[in-house]
Amino acid sequence: MNYDGIKRYKGKWEADQAAHLLKRTLFGVKKEDLEHFHRKSLKKTVKELIYGASPLPAPPINNYNDDKYTDPEIPAGETWITALKYDGMNNGRRKNSYKSWWLGLMVHQDRSIREKMVLFWHNHFVTETNTVDNALLCYRYNVLLRQYALGNFKEFVRAVTVEPAMLRYLNGAANTRKAPDENYGRELQELFTIGKGPGSHYTEDDVKAAARVLTGYTVNYKTFTSSFDPNRHDNTDKQFSAFYDHRIIKGVKGKEGQGELDELLDMIFEREELSLFICRKFYRFFVYHTIDETTEKNVIEPLAALFRKKNYEISPVLETLFQSRHFFDPANYGSMIKSPVDFTVGLCREFNIVFPEGGEYTEQYGFWEQVRNQAAGLQQNIGDPPNVAGWQAYYQEPEYDKLWISSDTLPRRNQFTDRMINGGFSRKDKKILIDPVAFAAGLPKAEDPDQLIGETVRALYRVELPAEQLRFIKTNILLSGLVGMASDHYWTMAWQAYLRDPNDKNNRNIVSNKLKLLFKYLMDLPEYQLM
Repeated sequence: MNYDGIKRYKGKWEADQAAHLLKRTLFGVKKEDLEHFHRKSLKKTVKELIYGASPLPAPPINNYNDDKYTDPEIPAGETWITALKYDGMNNGRRKNSYKSWWLGLMVHQDRSIREKMVLFWHNHFVTETNTVDNALLCYRYNVLLRQYALGNFKEFVRAVTVEPAMLRYLNGAANTRKAPDENYGRELQELFTIGKGPGSHYTEDDVKAAARVLTGYTVNYKTFTSSFDPNRHDNTDKQFSAFYDHRIIKGVKGKEGQGELDELLDMIFEREELSLFICRKFYRFFVYHTIDETTEKNVIEPLAALFRKKNYEISPVLETLFQSRHFFDPANYGSMIKSPVDFTVGLCREFNIVFPEGGEYTEQYGFWEQVRNQAAGLQQNIGDPPNVAGWQAYYQEPEYDKLWISSDTLPRRNQFTDRMINGGFSRKDKKILIDPVAFAAGLPKAEDPDQLIGETVRALYRVELPAEQLRFIKTNILLSGLVGMASDHYWTMAWQAYLRDPNDKNNRNIVSNKLKLLFKYLMDLPEYQLM
């Protein structure tokens, strides 16, 4: 086995390397975050990203009372996760509250990979809000993803298997000895653990046998909890194929029958293909979609071996990947197309979009919902992937992330960035929009048009622009209508005039209008779609 690909990176640790790591592990790169981590070493940066998550966030609240509906159970501004009464009206509003709350956590994430991992696992252990159709179950499932996102994968699989949202989504609660349902038994192997890689040779009979092992789990819709009912469990022996060494899981009567689940997982986790499958998914999500023969041997196989050695702990694998030579290969910089969530949330974070504070929770949730709807319009509706396999861009060969861009979605992306730089989104007397002057003021030497453009490109892109294109941007975009060196001088004078008197409306409008043209143009270029 060749370990060259995961040997520790010992090259330079500068802004480009830090930005590459943060683009992949966070949603966008805020200037403050880049400065924070750039001062640290790579090792300390990775440790903080993986192990430095804050406690689990406060739950979603009732933001949905209006002139058409008032929740009789939960007062406005208080969390609804304690509510056990659901009907068509409150459930729909609580589901929207849940999804907007989740988007808000992405926008306001701490300096931790956790939010990116929640999205990763949401796309792996898929459930759909519209199918589960209960806000509380969906919220609790999200909490489960957070709790295990960087923990032990085997424990994670077990917890997912008996979680009420999953039991409802893949018919686990309807799986009984008299009417076995193969849905979860199939996806457990095909999508969640073994996958469909070259070493995956489980059989249709293995799916049927797994389904029989998994009989007996139920959901109580008064408490929204799961339990095991021995009377619904198939307590006969279950025979598996040569792929599982012809293993027989002996049928067990009574409550001890739920122990068969642990035997099933022990058997599945003995297959090396499981570790390879999960490490390939990590790689495609965080590094690049194509895995050639060299990458398989030098990166995937040693990562999978580490995964097994560490008893399927997730964090050590990611810690190794993010400090590897391969991860910092310049060929991987700017090589992935932003997902819609990366695109919309990343913009909000990189431009420091100001959202209302918690005291104005109605407007706050409303703006989170608007950003969430923009991502949904770009084909990534958090909480509702298109099917149990997740979003195609994460797995569909050979296109992968190219599927995010189409003749429909690319114009929509440009419309979103254009709107955020021009009028923004409004609710009552509040707005969310890009403040171009504030962004420029945070850059070094903004009075120099070449420095301004260069630093903006470095902040927003993960690829370099040629000198000729940078000159075109200065001459024809930022300083359009001006000629020669006078244009540079004009910008410098305008910026200095603004700094001398920021409250002068005319001074501010001059620089703001020029910056809007610049930022609009840069966000409409193909390079802004990359991370």
